[in-house]
Amino acid sequence: MPFVTAVDGTRIHYKDWGTGRPVVLSHGWPLNADSWEAQQLFLATHGFRAIAHDRRGHGRSDQPWHGNEMNTYADDLATLVDTLDLRDVTLVGFSTGGGEVVRYIARHGTARLAQLVLVSAVPPFMLRTDDNPGGVPVEVFDAIRAGSLADRSQLYRDLADGPFFGNNRSGADVSSGIRDAFWHQGLQAGHRGAYECVAAFSATDFRPDLDAVDVPTLVIHGDDDQVVPFDVGGKASAARIKNATLKVYPGAPHGITDTHKEQLNADLLEFLDS
Repeated sequence: MPFVTAVDGTRIHYKDWGTGRPVVLSHGWPLNADSWEAQQLFLATHGFRAIAHDRRGHGRSDQPWHGNEMNTYADDLATLVDTLDLRDVTLVGFSTGGGEVVRYIARHGTARLAQLVLVSAVPPFMLRTDDNPGGVPVEVFDAIRAGSLADRSQLYRDLADGPFFGNNRSGADVSSGIRDAFWHQGLQAGHRGAYECVAAFSATDFRPDLDAVDVPTLVIHGDDDQVVPFDVGGKASAARIKNATLKVYPGAPHGITDTHKEQLNADLLEFLDS
């Protein structure tokens, strides 16, 4: 399996499919590059080089004790982009990966980038604070951490069977295969890395990072996202990023990379060709 090596020696696994202009995909918590397979296959068959990596602590990458926070995630992404010498890149970040890609821009600039896409992404800032009163209460994230310590296998099962894919909504029909894949990928992540990533995606303030975005940006979000609420995530990000384009998926849940993959693939291709 291919790896790049981060500055602290952590090996980051990546999947590199197709040829053409590069699209680098950053996954959500507690998943790995496999969560992008539908998009990778589609993009690679439509003339793009689609690359997806496993964040440190997740999937097939190393599981170091330290570095499970956004600055290091972004630096690991920079290692991948620099080692492969990628240019004219479109960065695509889903959920936690949305935080990773905008932190990359804040720390490493956009010299190698052409475009940015945020999908169900956690920026600008998920946590409710005095200066972010519309955010999500800390008790929600404390419950995720408590569930992880008590029985993280069941936590991932409950997320997959419930809010992540909107399977708790009336009339939902999310296959057991999709839900099982989420659970399986979650358990591939290391316990400490996955646990610390909860703080990384929930308590990191990405508002200054969004102000540094100076490439064409597409923001895609479902308006029934129960994990990263639309008003907290996509709506607020699109309003903050200069000249961003917002696409709202009516009634869509968080995990649109699976539940709305045909629509998402078409929107990605249209944006890449624009």
